[in-house]
Amino acid sequence: MTFRELNLKEEILSAIEELGYENPMPVQELSIPFMLEKTADLVALAQTGTGKTAAFGLPVLNLINAQTKQVQALVLSPTRELCIQIANDLKGYSKNIRGLKVVAVYGGEDIRVQLRQLDTAPQIIVATPGRLIDLIERGKVELGAVDFLVLDEADEMLNMGFKEDIETILERTPESRRTMLFSATMPKEIANIAKRYMKNYEEITVGTKNAGSENVEHIYYVSQAKQRYLVLKRIVDLNPDIYGIVFCRTRMETKEVADKLMHDGYNADALHGDLSQAQRDTVMQKFRNRNIQLLVATDVAARGLDVSDLTHVINYNLPDDVEIYTHRSGRTGRANKKGIAVTIIHSKERFKIKDIERMLRKTFTQEQIPNGLEVCKKQLFHLIDRMENVEVSEEQIETYMPQIMTQLEYLSKEELLKRFVSLEFNRFLSYYKNTEDLNLPERSERGERGERGERGERGPKPGGRVRLKMNVGEREGVDAKRLLGIINDVTNDKSINIGAIEVTNKFTFFDVFPDQLDQVMTAFAGQTDVIVSEAKGSKSFDDRKSDYRPRSGGSSDRRSSGGSGGGYRGGDRGDRGASSRPAASGGDKPWRNRELSDRSSRPSGGSDRRSSGGSSSGSGYKKRY
Repeated sequence: MTFRELNLKEEILSAIEELGYENPMPVQELSIPFMLEKTADLVALAQTGTGKTAAFGLPVLNLINAQTKQVQALVLSPTRELCIQIANDLKGYSKNIRGLKVVAVYGGEDIRVQLRQLDTAPQIIVATPGRLIDLIERGKVELGAVDFLVLDEADEMLNMGFKEDIETILERTPESRRTMLFSATMPKEIANIAKRYMKNYEEITVGTKNAGSENVEHIYYVSQAKQRYLVLKRIVDLNPDIYGIVFCRTRMETKEVADKLMHDGYNADALHGDLSQAQRDTVMQKFRNRNIQLLVATDVAARGLDVSDLTHVINYNLPDDVEIYTHRSGRTGRANKKGIAVTIIHSKERFKIKDIERMLRKTFTQEQIPNGLEVCKKQLFHLIDRMENVEVSEEQIETYMPQIMTQLEYLSKEELLKRFVSLEFNRFLSYYKNTEDLNLPERSERGERGERGERGERGPKPGGRVRLKMNVGEREGVDAKRLLGIINDVTNDKSINIGAIEVTNKFTFFDVFPDQLDQVMTAFAGQTDVIVSEAKGSKSFDDRKSDYRPRSGGSSDRRSSGGSGGGYRGGDRGDRGASSRPAASGGDKPWRNRELSDRSSRPSGGSDRRSSGGSSSGSGYKKRY
């Protein structure tokens, strides 16, 4: 099928033909006729990089009236980068439609510039939710004439905490509008929005619902947790032409990994929430131009990125949610090209791989971490390939050839090649000489009950937490939500991961991960009203799961619905900076666990709800969350 068979206007066809498009991709082939020929709403499920912008953009451009100076179509996207990209694509598709105006509005740019662009109402607005609400409240955007509403990357918008904003915007648009919801996955929240705000919608699925791209190969390596960075370097060195994203869990880890890579001579940089918009733009421009080979990023910072031809996505840590893994891996293997999603895990995380395999209905391949000899061999022949295919400029080098030939005439061909290879390759040979095997030894007779070092001692428990104590409790009105708000306000970092929470009358106890302990303690060191110290002698949640067993008599001391394992994860709203409205203290979004919980470790009979009761001990009545 060609685009000319889809009954689009000549102005649109001429524009996309000038851009080099001839045949629609599967999601376009299904969505465009549906929008042009039917009147129902649409839910389209397809992976990122499958041509979704044209799938909704072309029919919308075909249906709106370019002569009417009103906002007739609204496209919502989760991030600034995606917002700009969609707007630019729509401008390219509509360049031959006289009088049509597309405006992008997003956070991170001077709002006065966008206010001037809206002096004359455009027919299409592409927006991030926060900035759009800001402009609506200023009376600069009117949505009463919107005929078409598109929610692009809807699952990512919900993951970033935009649910209330989306509902606010939906309520400002006419009930008569047509709504198109595009998403890579179909979580329950997406289904609920579709049922509540869409009428007689039909669903189009390209590939398998909630499945990853068919062009992505999924592999994983198992190592000791403390050797994760060494494994990363082996992976990168084994793939000399790698062009990819390394996903880390926290901002601090992102900075550390990127700094280490740059220090070790790799062409890398970091993308995280602490960067200013100007710094972020600079990093992204370098990455798109391939001046950076490896981008180390958090999930929040990388949302909405659209970079073509990525060869690899590397999960330095597994994400908390399977849907996030789908988004990560979907950034490679795009536009019918092959890609590889690599994950580094330790032995206790094998069950997480199984969970993701079940969700995606795909088989992951465990590979052996390459040894030094394998890496050197791969690098050597990569060097030979480069030499064999290098473009020789006869005119520039001819002048110097007589002197070069005279200087090297005493060397045989074999000796010349040895010296050339050594000149380029000695660094790798020296680094990988006698390097250790990073693969975990086969399971011993005792089984994988802990990672042991060379002397046989047990390694640190993966995911272990440190219990902290805060000098305020129930009598000061503290509960789990208020505690999270205090931590967010003092640390100014919503990526801090909080584990189990226990509130007594006078004190509040909570768990943090060791890699974030110093950050929390440093932030609270300057506080006088709220004091945080390490809870001496108090066990973290990891060490006292038996405390949560149901008591005799049927009552139980139950955990919060914040997630299995009793933990919470601070939600970073990413490009939520679009709005100038301050967030409510403590946040108002669901808090998720930092880890996927091994369900088999839950005590029988336990529940994930809060108990209405508790025990009276210590300094007073306790609530556990």
